[in-house]
Amino acid sequence: MFEANSALPPADLEECIRMMQDGSKTFYAASRLLPQRVRPQAIALYAFCRVADDLVDRAAQGAEPLNVLRRRLDAIYAHQPEPHVEDQALSLVVQQTHLPRHLLDLLIEGFEWDAQGRRYQTLFQLHEYATRVAGSVGAMMCWMMGPRDRETLLRASELGVAMQMTNICRDVGEDARMGRIYLPLDSLQAKGLDPQSWLAQPQLHPALQSVVAELLNEADRLYAQAMHGVASLPPDCRAAICSAALIYAEIGHQLRRTGLDPVGQRTVVSHSRKMVLLFMAWTQSGWIRVAQEPPQPLVAVQAMVDECVRTA
Repeated sequence: MFEANSALPPADLEECIRMMQDGSKTFYAASRLLPQRVRPQAIALYAFCRVADDLVDRAAQGAEPLNVLRRRLDAIYAHQPEPHVEDQALSLVVQQTHLPRHLLDLLIEGFEWDAQGRRYQTLFQLHEYATRVAGSVGAMMCWMMGPRDRETLLRASELGVAMQMTNICRDVGEDARMGRIYLPLDSLQAKGLDPQSWLAQPQLHPALQSVVAELLNEADRLYAQAMHGVASLPPDCRAAICSAALIYAEIGHQLRRTGLDPVGQRTVVSHSRKMVLLFMAWTQSGWIRVAQEPPQPLVAVQAMVDECVRTA
């Protein structure tokens, strides 16, 4: 919870919640299971991330939106935030939790890669991108909940990467219609599909389906690996993170059930199914255990996490 002498005004908190409801129904559903001591901070972080992403997405080509974001972040860390609801909210979070600056810098770097229209030749390069735009958020959520140890931060970062892999698979068609492709180019080419030709006329293709299936399998591997970290979170936070993982993973399961067609339709998880998964998370979260032998961490997240540990 925000400290009494520096609480986020209720109207500002409601505005941040509205941003979350409009931007991510999955995150909103999972956040309802967070304890009151953490939920406002998570909402504030999401609101800033959402506005930052939109600022870069909707702006004309060029570095100015990114420079604006970096200036706003400088002001937030100087405890003199600009008069934006999300900046003032995040400034309180930074003051209360000492949130490492490099995590937000990496997030903005990921947005910069989006603005540059970067494409990723290999799965490792895609992991590096996902670490910036989602692994960093997983690490920040973990940090706000309390754990600062390397193992728990690694698992939280891997969960963020897994979620981004799912997003990429779900949004293949939507991204293609904007001239973007995030699937590993090496994998597409190895299966006989030329990415540039496909982007000129996006349509369902067996090679595309095969690569999407491989990426969903990679996401599932990371979900399973990351779940070991849930047991290291404070007990009052476990159900929320477990539910987020289950709901995001369900997007991939639903995509498989409907024939692996991310071009012709956008896969969604129904409200009723989300409610079932929320209940499952609530009941299962108490039974998750830390792995006796920690899994080998994803290489792309290690430097980011090591810097967090040095900061702690």
